[in-house]
Amino acid sequence: MISMNKIGRNDLCPCGSGKKFKKCHLGKEEDLIQEGMSEFTLEMSQKITDLPQVRYGRSGEMVDVLDLVDLTGTSMGIRFIDLHAYEELNFSGGESPGRQKAVTGGVVVNIHKTVKSDPDHIYVAITPGIGDSALIHEMAHVLDYLAGSKIVPGLAQPLSFELGVPLEHVEHPHEFGYWLMYLKEKFDVILDADDRIIIYLYDHGLLIKGADIERQNAMIIQTKSEQMLRFLSEHSIELDALICERPGYIGSRVKKD
Repeated sequence: MISMNKIGRNDLCPCGSGKKFKKCHLGKEEDLIQEGMSEFTLEMSQKITDLPQVRYGRSGEMVDVLDLVDLTGTSMGIRFIDLHAYEELNFSGGESPGRQKAVTGGVVVNIHKTVKSDPDHIYVAITPGIGDSALIHEMAHVLDYLAGSKIVPGLAQPLSFELGVPLEHVEHPHEFGYWLMYLKEKFDVILDADDRIIIYLYDHGLLIKGADIERQNAMIIQTKSEQMLRFLSEHSIELDALICERPGYIGSRVKKD
């Protein structure tokens, strides 16, 4: 199975073309993954889709309330499975860990791994202790894929490496920010520090548009990335006040006297 995380820009492309990765499938990793998924059998797919559905945290409530047909114009649904049970299948190689932490979190399962046995759902693997912010973060990735940037979650690392920009800048496009904000407001979620930063950047129009990421527009991506870093540095005091007491923030300077 192909691991996007291990392919360097000057490595031979795994598709077998004989070209360097940067001249072949870089930026078209979804096609490469789809080609590689020919090795992913129906039986393997069924092992994932046969995992019991779970309703950890507020996942059941949220998925029951969301009208995905109305929101996205597609008939796709979301199913939640246990993250540790999914990891035990050893099918998670090459996927971004997303919000996964040592104890709690989640990850969107590569859709090409489940489509053979269940083309009607996108699977999100989560842990029992998942918090609301981490939960809507993964759901925002699903909505962004269905009705936003259309970028498959977890395939941004080669582009980050190629352009020398932080991974989170290409993993969270402008359209992702829209859906994260939508879910935050709909379910009245208190965002953790990382997600609050994403919304802070979204509010100021600094997240990169999905189309620029998909086209690998190096000039725009690198320029926008530099703008984000500079903006966060220039507004560090304001930002610190916004996130210092939120989950995921380490080293709060509030109430230390």
